[in-house]
Amino acid sequence: MAPRRSDPGGKHAIFLERRGYRRRRLADAARVVPVLGGVLILMPLFWSDADGERVSTVSAFLYVFCVWALMIAAAAVMSWLLSRPDED
Repeated sequence: MAPRRSDPGGKHAIFLERRGYRRRRLADAARVVPVLGGVLILMPLFWSDADGERVSTVSAFLYVFCVWALMIAAAAVMSWLLSRPDED
């Protein structure tokens, strides 16, 4: 095992390559999309009008369809970005 180098303060400086750091954050975002989408799809259950009545079914289905389409688009973009080869 190689000895660890430390700075005079006793702390270790860790520098990550910018490209690798962004790729990891993008992978983290890709893991969050299904969770966020699930929460957003459940939101119509909590909607109500100013009178306390439920929102129409058509509005709820249109909302769910839009969230579903946005999740597909976000997953496609993130998949494309993650599948690109690293340029050296």
